[in-house]
Amino acid sequence: MTDPLTTSLQGVVPAIVDTHIHQWDPFTTPREASRLAPLYRRAPRLFERLLPVLLPQAKRELVLTAEHVAQPYLPEDYARDAAETVEAVGVPVEAAVHVQAGWHRPDPSEETAWLETLPFGAPGRPELAAVVGTADPRAPDFGAQLDAHARASERFRGIRFMTTWHPDRGVMDWIDEPGVMTSTSFLRGFAAVAERGLTFDAYVYSHQLPEVVTLAREHPETTIVLDHYAPPVGVCGPMGRSTARTEGERRDLLARWRDDLAQLAGTCPNVVAKHSGLAFPTLGHRERGLTRQQLAERVAPLVEHTTQVFGPDRLLFGSNYPMDKSVASYGVVVGALADLLADGGPDLLRKVFRHNARAVYRL
Repeated sequence: MTDPLTTSLQGVVPAIVDTHIHQWDPFTTPREASRLAPLYRRAPRLFERLLPVLLPQAKRELVLTAEHVAQPYLPEDYARDAAETVEAVGVPVEAAVHVQAGWHRPDPSEETAWLETLPFGAPGRPELAAVVGTADPRAPDFGAQLDAHARASERFRGIRFMTTWHPDRGVMDWIDEPGVMTSTSFLRGFAAVAERGLTFDAYVYSHQLPEVVTLAREHPETTIVLDHYAPPVGVCGPMGRSTARTEGERRDLLARWRDDLAQLAGTCPNVVAKHSGLAFPTLGHRERGLTRQQLAERVAPLVEHTTQVFGPDRLLFGSNYPMDKSVASYGVVVGALADLLADGGPDLLRKVFRHNARAVYRL
């Protein structure tokens, strides 16, 4: 890693493409936070003090604070955060890919249609480059849902269906049972993704990486994008009721993640990985306001191993904003990643921060 605060992208890329952001408004669209958002708006300090009562452990540890999920996060908010990259690495953010963010109504294509109404691309704001929606491959009308997304936006490029499940009941699950990605119904339905030439963002925990291997081998013609390093939950600090409580447990967790990630990268050429979620609380981050150097030191094992096993042509940058905002600012996230990748040279930086995104999501 280079000295902190020294890596610049000037002369490497004209601007950054961020492949993982979320937009929401719990007051005007159906979100999980819609019920509690009015309470937060009326008394934010009281709400934060009552967070242990209002939210179960798994959700508290996922967000750390209600500040960023109980309020709207829209193009102007993202533009303010992303503007930090000019000072951090010398270039702006040009465009972003929105990834589904918990639309709570039966028709998931409504979220895609809603995104088309947002003022992306206005002066001083990044463009909306692509949309990754959601749909359940097990659903009997899965293909029809994909087609509805495509009708809602010409930017629609693929789906994410979150299958994270953890045996620790204090860790956030996004599905109610394990092994979904390797079920017969999921694998059969997934053919509709391949038939339409769409991408699939896979969000799993590290112990579920073998499931991604099964899916990628079953559908080798589909580009699968691994989100957030398939987070080894607690690798940076204890999580849940009993996960990663000791240094030894965290070392074992990291070692298994390294082996499983290497197998995925080495045997499934249709899988690419996002350098995203560097400051995601799920990794075990608890402190708020990490510096660029602090964040880089913490996540160096994840960034370096992922870069090594996937290589320069199969890596993308994603901020995971605003989910990572509770731990680190946007400029810190981008700067820490640039510092960690700098030794790989300008070609690696160029591909991670811009070129690969354009190829994977057909921008």
